[in-house]
Amino acid sequence: MRLKTKIAVLLLMLAMLAAAASCGNAAAENAPAAKDREGNPVVLPQNMERIISMGPSNTEIITALGFADKIIAIDSYSADIEGIPQSLPKFNMMNPDGEQIINLHPDVIFVTGMTKVDGGDLLKSVSDTGICIIYMPSCASISDIKEDILYIAKVLGAEAEGEALVAGMEGEISRIAKVGGTIIDKKTVYFEVDAPPYQVSFGQGVFLNEMIELIGAVNVFSDQKSWISLTDEAVLLANPDVILTSVNYVENPIEDIKSRPGWNEVAAVKNGEIYLIDADSSNRPSQNIVRALREMAKAVYPDEYEDL
Repeated sequence: MRLKTKIAVLLLMLAMLAAAASCGNAAAENAPAAKDREGNPVVLPQNMERIISMGPSNTEIITALGFADKIIAIDSYSADIEGIPQSLPKFNMMNPDGEQIINLHPDVIFVTGMTKVDGGDLLKSVSDTGICIIYMPSCASISDIKEDILYIAKVLGAEAEGEALVAGMEGEISRIAKVGGTIIDKKTVYFEVDAPPYQVSFGQGVFLNEMIELIGAVNVFSDQKSWISLTDEAVLLANPDVILTSVNYVENPIEDIKSRPGWNEVAAVKNGEIYLIDADSSNRPSQNIVRALREMAKAVYPDEYEDL
């Protein structure tokens, strides 16, 4: 499970950098024409009774919209999502078995950008049969996440449910942002999503950066863009007030950070301001980011968010 989480984080970073695109085609007569989230033309099938979801964020959204019972197969990272039967067939997102997918006779397949990290269309053999494939690029912003929810809801004919899901998200975000906007003495934050030797964090263009700003803090690497791989020296020089980590594949990530050579001089380590944030809700771009947002707010500003 820990190794799986680490791989998922790396895939998420790669997926957000991927630019290749392909399209799914369907042959259902008189079905409505549309575009997927990449802008590729698709023809939506008349029936959405058999859904394959590749990508845990897609699966979380589809499940929250009330369509868990329509999902007939998932990617391996979606296996731990509540409401998903363990008996469902599971696919490797980086190397999906097209023949097995075809044999399942899905009506529609929602595919994350992670499946296209290396470019090319790994599911061309599937789309060539007329199965509708909808590509969902990895989200760079909270706005992207909300648009994904509304898009999937529209495709599934559940617009009201999608709007309700987004409204719930927006309410929680607004509640936290209202407090965050009153904070004058802003703490600086380093958020580690992968431990050494990769030591990955992020700058602008990643929804986690927005989340740090919403709670009233400052990302120490906000002058950077997208995902970044760091050296110890860069973090020591940044000297964050607080360290957040979603790393859960080492035995004790907080103690791991404390024990790194030279890190005892970092303000966050000196003051014991190191906190573990749930990996799934912070790394998966779905409505569940509000869970991570609450954790981040209470960790960085426990007094200001004591009523959260």
